[in-house]
Amino acid sequence: MAAVDGDIRVEIGAGMAELVIDRPTKHNAVTPAMARKLQTLARGLDENDDVRAVLLRGEGERAFCSGSDLNSLAAYPSAWHFRNRVEYANVIRLIRKPVVAALQGWTLGGGAEMALAADLRIAAETTRFGFPEVQRGWVGGGGASQILPRLIGQGQALRLLMLGQQIDAAEALRLGLCEEVVPQAELLDRAREVVRRLASFSPVAVQSVKAAVRMSMEASLSAGLVYENEMNVLCFSAGDHLEGIRAFNEKRPAKFAR
Repeated sequence: MAAVDGDIRVEIGAGMAELVIDRPTKHNAVTPAMARKLQTLARGLDENDDVRAVLLRGEGERAFCSGSDLNSLAAYPSAWHFRNRVEYANVIRLIRKPVVAALQGWTLGGGAEMALAADLRIAAETTRFGFPEVQRGWVGGGGASQILPRLIGQGQALRLLMLGQQIDAAEALRLGLCEEVVPQAELLDRAREVVRRLASFSPVAVQSVKAAVRMSMEASLSAGLVYENEMNVLCFSAGDHLEGIRAFNEKRPAKFAR
């Protein structure tokens, strides 16, 4: 049962972890206390060698996350205290391991920014994406203005951020805001399938892919190519490629120990 004021919980097993926003009666809106707990749990997952991939989801079917609890935003004693808050979307972005977001219902504001911070986004047909902050008198502080243009282009990002209008899952897929759309009843099964697949690969290789692709969004092509090669050297130095080659020759799935 969800805690009265909301909670964040972790479920770990078979090389994967589920990071769950558990406040369904409030559309999984995030309070400062929840943000701090999310930060602690996310750091723990990064340090846990038994966890190779992470599924991020919201409890219930009505919402993935509707963003920050608005009443808690009004409770900060000063702008300085607000500046030093735990920015929960950035907590997700800092996870080095692959993160898959399973999205359904309201995915708004800071919740949409959490989705942007994940590596892969699988949405149910019921998902509604939106960045309504401009309607309330502020700009999102979890990365939307920086990541959304890189993901879907400047014009479409400005349309969503400046107008604050919601879009459905089909349009989000067309724009590139999510990678897959599935029926609501299939969402968790599909998301868990993807996370299990990621967890079966070499953790060095998967995390190197993530690091290299993120570098491509910030560096020049020549610098990115150098970085990519260094990531490849890192993979070879870890030795997992030898198991991959053996598995190929023996016609069996590779088993990467780490």
